[in-house]
Amino acid sequence: MKSAEEIMEILNAYDLTGSLRDAGELAGCSHHTVKHYVERRAAGGVLEQAAARPQLVDEYLPKVEEWVERSKGKVRADVAHEKLLALGYTGSERTTRRAVASVKQAYRAGRVRVHRPWVTEPGMWLQYDYGDGPVIDGARTVLFVAWLAWSRFRVVLPLRDKTMPSVFAALDVAFRRLGGVPTYVLTDNEKTVTVEHIAGIAVRNRQLVAFAEHYSVTVHTCVPADPASKGGSESSVKISKADLVPKETNLLKAYGSFAELEAACEAFCEKVNTRAHRATERAPVEMLAEERTRLHPVAASPHTVAFGVTRQVPVNTPMITFESGQYSVPHRLLGATVWVRTHGVGEGEQVVIVHVGQDGPVEVARHARATPGTPRITDAHFPPQPEGPLERKPRAKNPAEAEFLDLGEGARLWLIEAAAAGTPRMRVKMTQALALARLFDPVQVDWALGHAAVHGRFAEADLSSILDHHARQPGTGEHRASEDRSLTQGTSAWARLGQAATSSDSGEAIA
Repeated sequence: MKSAEEIMEILNAYDLTGSLRDAGELAGCSHHTVKHYVERRAAGGVLEQAAARPQLVDEYLPKVEEWVERSKGKVRADVAHEKLLALGYTGSERTTRRAVASVKQAYRAGRVRVHRPWVTEPGMWLQYDYGDGPVIDGARTVLFVAWLAWSRFRVVLPLRDKTMPSVFAALDVAFRRLGGVPTYVLTDNEKTVTVEHIAGIAVRNRQLVAFAEHYSVTVHTCVPADPASKGGSESSVKISKADLVPKETNLLKAYGSFAELEAACEAFCEKVNTRAHRATERAPVEMLAEERTRLHPVAASPHTVAFGVTRQVPVNTPMITFESGQYSVPHRLLGATVWVRTHGVGEGEQVVIVHVGQDGPVEVARHARATPGTPRITDAHFPPQPEGPLERKPRAKNPAEAEFLDLGEGARLWLIEAAAAGTPRMRVKMTQALALARLFDPVQVDWALGHAAVHGRFAEADLSSILDHHARQPGTGEHRASEDRSLTQGTSAWARLGQAATSSDSGEAIA
């Protein structure tokens, strides 16, 4: 095989001499080689293509084309080879694979879907879709992802489920975050949007029609089983799941509560909306400021038909009554109106409570079904309880009491325990403790008071005894057994049990 330089020398020699033999002598090659490259140049390189040779599989190609057509281009080459062998084919499997690949390529050539770039207009399209969220408290969550087509602004909201009230609430919140409503909304053919298809025409859900009329928006659905028709939201869902759902690839820890997931979604939106988008090379939040001028105003009151029935929260008890059961709501909603509905059936039935505020509808509580006399209460819905008769804390009423309580927690504990035990002359003993605090370290006196309270030692000399013992045995102040000393009481006193007393013993006893 000649190099490019050698071929050029051969052709130059032929152009100079006009003779094959003379050109071969000048280029140092055979005149046949010169003839080959001269003819190849004259034919425009066609002679380089190998001539097609007949193969054993040629007579079976119509059958291979039939199988590829029936399988819509998915038949495997090994399956086709086995079928050909049954028909008397004697060629190799390698030849079959090449033939099947060639037929598949021809089949797909006329069926390639050509995508035309979508040139969007400001304020026209909003796409939304769902993604599987993380598991929190043993229950799966849903990520609602909305994508404004022109500015590429994203809104990601966590949902408990994909029921119609949850979806309507998420759309309302998305509209309010965007600062307006687009002309069209594009989504999947979920049951919340499309009831059925008749002759390829989608039949809309009547509640969705009322929702769209309330916000003056037109809802369209993509072609069934065709994610490519709403690729913007599909890509946004993929990116959101990669950053928000704990996986080995992102090293995220599991979420401890639904509130943590909400905070993570807000942080994610802040990150993706403030950095430059690769398609527009501009931050979506900057483009949204321009697109807001083309969006329609958001309805002043949210669409609440699908949220259930209303209940008024009492002004002093954050509990509502729904179908003979009582359910707690956050105490900040005292006196407010909430919407209550049920979700699910049987043992998994839940009562969902939604509050509609300035920022739109927000789910504030979700309880299992309650029974009469057994209310469903969430501790986080109530503020810290005020002090009752069982939680009294010492409060000084005079300088002497204040000085005693200032010794520390041990003094406070001693006062509570001594009072509960009915200890007499408590004020005298408190005065003695203050006198000891002036003579010794007040920290040590507070420590002794605490130990006296724990062990119930409230006698006159108990405090000084504890201080004296602690001073003689610094450190932990604990008795510990060693190799030559035990804390167990000895048995030597039992050795004389049942024996006659001696005169010396009697004398000692009388004395």
